[in-house]
Amino acid sequence: MKLNVINLDGGAAGEVDVTEAIFDLEPRADILHRVVRWQRNKAQAGTHKVKTRSEVSYSTKKIYRQKGTGGARHGSRKAPIFRKGGIYKGPTPRSHAHDLQKKVRALGLKMAISAKAKAGSLVVIENADCEGKTAALAKQVKDLGWKRALVIDGASVNENFAQAARNIDGLDVLPTMGANVFDILKRDTLVITKAGVEALEARLK
Repeated sequence: MKLNVINLDGGAAGEVDVTEAIFDLEPRADILHRVVRWQRNKAQAGTHKVKTRSEVSYSTKKIYRQKGTGGARHGSRKAPIFRKGGIYKGPTPRSHAHDLQKKVRALGLKMAISAKAKAGSLVVIENADCEGKTAALAKQVKDLGWKRALVIDGASVNENFAQAARNIDGLDVLPTMGANVFDILKRDTLVITKAGVEALEARLK
């Protein structure tokens, strides 16, 4: 399978051969959903916390005598039924992550890339290289029609390009190892450098 390659100025730069097993799969919503759910759950902080009756600050004195009051018997103002008492079975810090097989995660990434290719939203560029000036890169991005784009470079991101792209709204830059299903699907356009194509094929072979 061949894809056209362009430069950042929009000029043609030839073609590149890509593996159909990565760029020409039929996307499945269930696989993409499982991978995105795995990603988002793994990223969730899970630091929510409430105080139990053993942690709230209050006197341990018995609040009133056991018998003779005509009311229910109570031993502590920390009990959950009282205002400012401890919370019963409230949330505690925990991990929301769950397991997902490596093969499913890799398949999801392949399908996300293929989905962009089938939608005509995949662009291959010669390289992500610029002078490091935000204004110049912003003009190139606007001329290319990229409104919400994710750029995937090779093993490492070009420093000048990353610096120039840092302050451009809607433009994200990732190295190959950072490529993931959620970020690919979140953006309208997927931009991959030739070095990124080679690195992705090596990663997903």
